[in-house]
Amino acid sequence: MEITVTVSYFILSAVFWAVFFVPFFVFAGMYFLFERFKHIEGWQFSEVLLCFGIIHMAFAISECFVRGFDSFSGLIVRGEFDRILTRPRGIIVQILGSRFEFTRIGRLAQSFAVLVYGLSLAPIHWTPLKMFLLVLMLFSGVIIFSAVFILMATLCFWTIQGLELANMFTDGGRELNQYPLGIYKKWVKVFFTFVFPYGCVNYYPMLYILDRTSGNDVLYVLAPLMGILFIVPCLMVFGFGVRHYKSTGS
Repeated sequence: MEITVTVSYFILSAVFWAVFFVPFFVFAGMYFLFERFKHIEGWQFSEVLLCFGIIHMAFAISECFVRGFDSFSGLIVRGEFDRILTRPRGIIVQILGSRFEFTRIGRLAQSFAVLVYGLSLAPIHWTPLKMFLLVLMLFSGVIIFSAVFILMATLCFWTIQGLELANMFTDGGRELNQYPLGIYKKWVKVFFTFVFPYGCVNYYPMLYILDRTSGNDVLYVLAPLMGILFIVPCLMVFGFGVRHYKSTGS
């Protein structure tokens, strides 16, 4: 028994530190990139750190608490989703409670440190609205990542096993949006604004915080709220999948 506990503790510790150092190496790559080029399309190192911190914190929180949807295919394969349907509780709540990943706290801690460091360097004229907007950006990011996990889980109703395609919109979306959307081609910017609205998390509201807006400031301030609305169609699609679900017979 003692050996089992020791091994489990060792594995959890190893996973924690592995998850912790992954964003560290990404951050190191970003640091050396800016050491060489100083800025990217007018964005300074400190400003990009804000994008990095927000998107990685949002991803880490959603991974901690929405992991049940990320591993949803296992619930179907093992027949556990059939039992969920028979219980007198909300399906979404039960799936959320099926799995938590607190090993992601390492990623969260480091992303928070990067965000604080970026805030200390960036030339921001703070107002109460900007402080509230920063918190709203993080909340919006958590909701959007959670919505994407839910949307990708819906595919499992027809494919049974999860698809690697999902990683393109979760891990890929995180990696791409740790830099400002403005540095990419127009079609990328449009895609991550109107299809998968990661730009509503850390690009458009960040322009307002950094006083780099052009036009009506209201749209930049409301961007995180528009991103939050993305979860509505995702929940509707998931509900459609539940209504047409046929047991695997496991």
